[in-house]
Amino acid sequence: MRIKRKRGWELPERLATPEAVYHGRRQFMVGAAGSILLAGLSAPRRAEAATDPSAGLYPASRNERFVLDRDLTPEEYATTYNNYYEFGSSKDVAEAAQALPVRPWTIAIDGMVEQPMTVAIDDLLAKMPLEERLYRHRCVEAWAMAVPWSGFPMKAFVDYARPLDSAKYVRMETFNNPDVADGQNASWYPWPYIEGLTMAEATNELAFLVTGLYGKPAPAQNGAPLRLALPWKYGFKSIKSIVRFTFTDERPVSFWQELQAEEYGFWANVNPEVSHPRWSQASERLLGSDERVPTQLFNGYAEFVADLYKGLESEILYR
Repeated sequence: MRIKRKRGWELPERLATPEAVYHGRRQFMVGAAGSILLAGLSAPRRAEAATDPSAGLYPASRNERFVLDRDLTPEEYATTYNNYYEFGSSKDVAEAAQALPVRPWTIAIDGMVEQPMTVAIDDLLAKMPLEERLYRHRCVEAWAMAVPWSGFPMKAFVDYARPLDSAKYVRMETFNNPDVADGQNASWYPWPYIEGLTMAEATNELAFLVTGLYGKPAPAQNGAPLRLALPWKYGFKSIKSIVRFTFTDERPVSFWQELQAEEYGFWANVNPEVSHPRWSQASERLLGSDERVPTQLFNGYAEFVADLYKGLESEILYR
């Protein structure tokens, strides 16, 4: 007798919103939010939003393997409450982030690869299998959201980059343009923003390169035109606005690790039992409300990723 066991993060079928109802509500919310947002934009920004060359790719087809145990965060909260230190240390950086030109945008691929290359974002999009995934996102500051990311598996990108077998890590780098990102004029930060993963993490099926959000191209404040989503790790690992992937045999030192290693490490896996030096990680606040819910190990994705860390018990995995 075959017994199907639901994963810890899966909804019971009886509680799932019917597909037709969900899509109808989703289209209404996306349309309403879009109208409100565009109404507040200047004429040049309205034109830019309307002419994004990738707009016709969205909404992408849903990958039903990735489901949620909570409601989606309303778009207005997910797109207006953002950590993006390049544009300031407050959460209210959405307006400032519009200064970032996301076209033209190129991504360099170098280091331990068969052939270094540079690819334009729209050429890359044409080569990748675009899909939508519903993921939870957990910030190290103990707030959380649930969003519909669009993009492609990072493994597909790694296959495209053709790293050498000797590569053990992938180092990622964001843009560095203090003329448009005023936060990058702060000399006490180690710009540009750097993050890194092991090759095993980068090719895990959960690792996702994001180009869209809520059924349309991702807005600048959420990391356009290319960011990372790693739902089992704290949010600072999900680097925004990536311009370079370097394959290497040396472990990268990340932005926050270089700045404050005692609080922010290389691994940064979510664990409710391991407190941040300044606050508990046992629960999290859902963005857009005062509701707090218990934090789950690996943010509820242990079934996908726990095996990645076997044999690494001597490492500081949960910071």
